[in-house]
Amino acid sequence: MPTPTPAGRAQASVTSTGLGVDVGGTGIKVGVVDLGTGELVGERLTRDTPQPATPDAVAEVIRAMVEELGWDGPVGVALPSVIHDGVARIAHNIDDSWVGCDVIDLFDRHLPGRSVVMLNDADAAGITEVHYGAGEGVDGLVILLTFGTGIGSALLLNGRLIPNTEFGHLFVEDIAGRGYDEAEHLASASIRARDDLSFEEWAPHVSNVLRSLEDLLWPRAFVLGGGVSEAADEWFPLLDNRTPVRAAIRLNDAGIIGAALYSAGHAGLVDLGATLSPDAY
Repeated sequence: MPTPTPAGRAQASVTSTGLGVDVGGTGIKVGVVDLGTGELVGERLTRDTPQPATPDAVAEVIRAMVEELGWDGPVGVALPSVIHDGVARIAHNIDDSWVGCDVIDLFDRHLPGRSVVMLNDADAAGITEVHYGAGEGVDGLVILLTFGTGIGSALLLNGRLIPNTEFGHLFVEDIAGRGYDEAEHLASASIRARDDLSFEEWAPHVSNVLRSLEDLLWPRAFVLGGGVSEAADEWFPLLDNRTPVRAAIRLNDAGIIGAALYSAGHAGLVDLGATLSPDAY
């Protein structure tokens, strides 16, 4: 692996664009990305996630979308799953039949002849924010957390992705004194909506999760994403953890951008510096 260097923007070498796919529970998004700026080129395509969202059904929708764009280069796919040794190990908001699926074989069958790489969707967002967003230029450890139905996470050290973290499942002590529970059961955006919490009521639960993580890992910065990050000015000042907190910049396109960048790096078309080596999944 290359020696870690400070996080920074990817350097395009052979190509200037890449293609990324972001698979969600309700929608699949595909876009062409300018790898120099991290901006989408043209409009992204969006299709409903098939129901049931089985591997072959999802892969077939992706195939049709890639062909609709006329793309024949490398493809990156961000999945709501842990991808380990080329196999999907969990299934968040997609069909349980993904668990144990050989995703390399899956996309070899549906997108033959193309270089296709898969990664966790929060990891893709983390790559995006380190190269083009709120984590760009931060030396040391950056933790990205996405607050939505659960809490997704990405861990990047000097731009190097440490893949497949699941900090949303970290057990922390509830500030209400009700014992210990998973972080996402205490502080996700869906919990805030379910309990109709104001930002003043919800922020202490978020701070509690952040303090638990910083006591373990001592990051240089947190990058917080998800829909609630659009209202960062309203609730970031209410947080009382010690580590600087930044709002994610790329929001809904982060999965597409990170997947496109990672696939181009895997194919040797861009220099990702210290980012994860291609064979780590």
